[in-house]
Amino acid sequence: MSKIVIVYHSGYGHTKKVAEAVLAGALDAGADAKLMPVGDMDDASWDELAAADALIFGAPTYMGGPSADFKKFADASSKPWFSQAWRDKIAAGFTNSASMNGDKFSTIQYFITLAMQHSMIWAGTGMMPANTKAATRNDLNYVGGFAGLLTQSAADASAEEAPPSGDLETARSFGARIAGVTERWIATRA
Repeated sequence: MSKIVIVYHSGYGHTKKVAEAVLAGALDAGADAKLMPVGDMDDASWDELAAADALIFGAPTYMGGPSADFKKFADASSKPWFSQAWRDKIAAGFTNSASMNGDKFSTIQYFITLAMQHSMIWAGTGMMPANTKAATRNDLNYVGGFAGLLTQSAADASAEEAPPSGDLETARSFGARIAGVTERWIATRA
């Protein structure tokens, strides 16, 4: 069974809701998965990250990049970077912002760069976008992420109201995909 840690920051609860949906998908796919908010980390948390087979990074997109709290975690990861403790682990990422675009790709690119610095193996969504005339806001991958999971929550919506159900179902599918990719990766290394 693969071990997956979803390490994330959520400013207003929307990104936490996405993280919970990613977790549900990973658990449904049979992974041993858990959430790890960056603000709750201690020495044992770093040990859990080192023992994981996959790390999924998540943060809201603020001002064209990940939140400062997530960046603080990324900067603190220099200790495992120095020893390459995360080398060859699967990595993936997700972000949420108020706008449909909101420069979300900058946040995903930040996660990819972080993963590459740690010598990790990046996995994208593996989903086609909902980009036909018949598409509705609640279709899978309506926001159209390939490199990472993208979700949207209106600026005036509470975490109880947003992200919409289609984005949360996309997050669940994403969690299941990363669990599957991780399981296959582990099997090839055995």
